[in-house]
Amino acid sequence: MVSKRYFEGIRTFLHGRFNLHEDSATEEEVHERIESGVIIRGTNLWVLIFATFIASIGLNLNSTAVIIGAMLISPLMGPIMGVGLALGTNDFELLKRASKNFGFMVTIAILTSTCYFIISPWSGAQSELLSRTTSTMWDVLIALFGGLAGIVAQTRKERSVTVIPGVAIATALMPPLCTAGYGLATMQLNYFFGAFYLFFINTVFIAIATFIVTNSLKYHKKQFIDPVREKKVKRMMAILIFLTIVPSVIIGYNLIREMIFQQNVNSFISKSFEFKDTRVVDFTVDYSSRSKKPSTVEVVLYGKPLSDDVIEMIKAQMINYEISNTSLAVKQAEDNSNLASSFIQLNFEQLLKEKNNKISELNIEVEKYRDEQLPASVLSKEMSAILQMDVNVAISRSNIYNNKGEVIESMVLCYIKYYASELNDIDKTKIAEWLKIRTGVSNIKIIDEHMDRPLQLIETTQTTMPLQIENDATIVGK
Repeated sequence: MVSKRYFEGIRTFLHGRFNLHEDSATEEEVHERIESGVIIRGTNLWVLIFATFIASIGLNLNSTAVIIGAMLISPLMGPIMGVGLALGTNDFELLKRASKNFGFMVTIAILTSTCYFIISPWSGAQSELLSRTTSTMWDVLIALFGGLAGIVAQTRKERSVTVIPGVAIATALMPPLCTAGYGLATMQLNYFFGAFYLFFINTVFIAIATFIVTNSLKYHKKQFIDPVREKKVKRMMAILIFLTIVPSVIIGYNLIREMIFQQNVNSFISKSFEFKDTRVVDFTVDYSSRSKKPSTVEVVLYGKPLSDDVIEMIKAQMINYEISNTSLAVKQAEDNSNLASSFIQLNFEQLLKEKNNKISELNIEVEKYRDEQLPASVLSKEMSAILQMDVNVAISRSNIYNNKGEVIESMVLCYIKYYASELNDIDKTKIAEWLKIRTGVSNIKIIDEHMDRPLQLIETTQTTMPLQIENDATIVGK
């Protein structure tokens, strides 16, 4: 009985925390929000064109910040959620309108990006662009969970200002479309199809996420007049999901295999090529997912050449690193006269880089040291002019630490030795105020010593009385 009440309490607690109905907007409000985003004319159309240009320029310049900006202002999310809502509520008028507008937006975006890349003076494929030409099962998960976050935010009474922009960035609808335009402009159809497939995955699973949430919230469905048509549409949707997710799972599986293979190769080379007089200069890996075509690893060595027997022993160890179906090619200095010069150049560049980094670190330390030190030689001249007497000055900036070794405040300690008449309180106040402005430190401590009466440093803190200046500076003197 106790355990039943206990589990009932947990169920009630979790239901209250995960309940989506508690702060949800009305169905009419959600429909109005999403349907307003489906419309593509006037402002939305021009914003789409501008966002396409921005994303294309960002891909051209390899600028992540510019690409993110384009994703934030792109209106592509609206029609996709419209499709998902239409499927979730059997609203086929909305489905036709959202699909039509979405197709028009995609066409405009691809044509705009194609035109840009045709006239762009720089046609090279940068890393930001290349990353949009392949898709994996991770893209499916990102699109699905991003879409879920987006539609949940849309169904709240008070929509979060960060969720929709975050979904736009995570699911990245605009960059793949612009990459597809780049593929058309440069006649590289592999780029076009790869990028468009990534866009297709994002589109489908954002719509699926919208469909799932609207069904879980039990939105009212419009009744079909023709049940045969209802069955046909649902069958088409299931086929669409299947055709989208299966290739993505295959691609994702191959990607994971390639990553594991690369890790195994790295481990194999680092452990199998440990020789005193021979060093690995470089190595390249060409992975093949097909069993009929083996992967290849090419290793470049410098130093004392390895014998054929040693190389064969190394090849025999490949099975221990699960890279047995791999061809290993070893290049040594005697195989190529350019290897020695290449190695020397590589080492020189690496040494130069390390030297430059060390110089930069030392410069930072020097600047830091300069900031902490005060120009005592200059300050002594200025102080002599202020006091109108000859003085010897020692001045330093210090930190005050607590018992935990933490800096609690900074201070400037100024020691003044003079030969004329003793400094009066007005002179000390004048010096303290001047030092506060000159050094930028409010905590000033001054110790003065007249040559006729040497200062006993040990007794100073016991016999001297501090004079507070504006509660910031303390002057210690005879």
